[in-house]
Amino acid sequence: MPTTILPRCPLSAAYAIPPPSAELRASTLLFHQVQQFFDSPEALSKTGAEIERHAVENGREVVRRMIDEHMALRASVERRVVVVDQNGKARPILRRSTGTLLTLVGPVSVPHLAYQAPGLVCRAPLEASLNLPDDSYSHLVRRRVAQEVARDAFDEACRALGAMGCHVPKRQAEQLALRAAQDFDDFYRERTCAPMPSNVSLLVLTFDGKGVVMLERDLRDETRKKAEKKAETTHERPMKRLASGEKKNRKRMAEVAAVYGQRAVPRTAQEVLDGEGAAQPSAPRPKPQGKRVWASVEKEAGGVIEAAFEEADRRDPERKLTWVVLVDGNQAQLDLIHKTARKHGVKVHVLMDVIHVLEYLWKASYCFHEDGTKEAEAWVSQRLRMLLEGSSPSDVAAGMKRSATQQQLARRKAVDKCAAYLCKHRAYLDYARALREGWPIATGVIEGACRHLIKDRMEKTGARWTLEMAEAILKLRALRSSGDFEAYWEYHQAAEYKRNHASRYENGNVPNPLPVAPRRPSLRAVK
Repeated sequence: MPTTILPRCPLSAAYAIPPPSAELRASTLLFHQVQQFFDSPEALSKTGAEIERHAVENGREVVRRMIDEHMALRASVERRVVVVDQNGKARPILRRSTGTLLTLVGPVSVPHLAYQAPGLVCRAPLEASLNLPDDSYSHLVRRRVAQEVARDAFDEACRALGAMGCHVPKRQAEQLALRAAQDFDDFYRERTCAPMPSNVSLLVLTFDGKGVVMLERDLRDETRKKAEKKAETTHERPMKRLASGEKKNRKRMAEVAAVYGQRAVPRTAQEVLDGEGAAQPSAPRPKPQGKRVWASVEKEAGGVIEAAFEEADRRDPERKLTWVVLVDGNQAQLDLIHKTARKHGVKVHVLMDVIHVLEYLWKASYCFHEDGTKEAEAWVSQRLRMLLEGSSPSDVAAGMKRSATQQQLARRKAVDKCAAYLCKHRAYLDYARALREGWPIATGVIEGACRHLIKDRMEKTGARWTLEMAEAILKLRALRSSGDFEAYWEYHQAAEYKRNHASRYENGNVPNPLPVAPRRPSLRAVK
């Protein structure tokens, strides 16, 4: 006998809303007009670009009218509810009101009931049901603004939005960017980190600094005083753009951080020296897992380092991974790292970036050999090999100083500087162990973060930033670089609902002004 599907109970008509007549819908009328155009002889004479433009422009208007009609439908079925605010005060007076919402397809009207009381701001539960922002820009517009201004200059972002039919003035785009980034710290603080893959045994933290050109009022105190002193002595005139060499005392340092997991891959000194040109190429370098990068120009370096350790704590609360910290040698930064590690009770292995060491070695080599010669290259390669194979940095430093003395070099400043650097940071140059244990020894991740987060966006020609705007853009770019923008935006919209709506009602309960949809009837199989 065939199986028959029967409803367990009859469908309820309590929520049935008669749709407007299709003939009366503005969206339907326009859709039919567009359809008639594409079926007409006139369309046959158009080019492909003209056909596509006609479809896009009219399609956007069809969708805008559909949203507009849906808002009218909501208003037509809105019920009266009891509205009590967060202070326990009722809003018994009702009036009809209409707001405007700017969407990606254009402005739409939002009719609703406004609940009032003498001397009190009105409440609109229907707007809460839509989670509308507290201004006229929809969340989708805000999202697109955040993406565009994180990618390019504000003027370019506004032009890109305008080309899509969504016109947002520059000043409004700046304000929307500030609001879009406001939940950044809470998002990461409350986020549950996914467990690391089983083959990941290293947790890498790395830090660096990068300057951002600021308006004078937003420089740090010491830098601002230097800038003011320079202006007084040189009688500088105000300039809209900064020429080459004019950025001294105009930058505020942003602390850049990255946290990621990595598989340990032991290597030899020869593999590092040969790189990809090795006769027998080693296995591909392991890629960072769960990489998060960010930067802050507002927080001090200690605050960013603390946030990085908190992020690492969330990823490895049981301390099962080996924590490796890669730095460039800034002493203040090193002190903060050790202090924060002690605070969190974690053992960290701090390594100096080998690329920074190479920079010192190359400069020193030019005291002995001509720039760009094979002799200079061989000199650097020999001393790097010594460091990679476990020679004492102090011995390497003493050797180059002794050689400079024996050769009676007239110019040896770079040699002495390199030697001092090696001696000062010898505790962080244990590359032999790092290669043996499979730890990373170069800060390519953080260097890339400095370039992408700051240089590519913050150093547009003539750009000078306010503190709050620079911080907001850095946060938005960090979300994109870390692959967290989509998850953040969901969190941000939930936070917006709490701020703009739930927090304004008694006990955070927003009354639902719409008819409650019945549950769909379950089905049972009858044989």
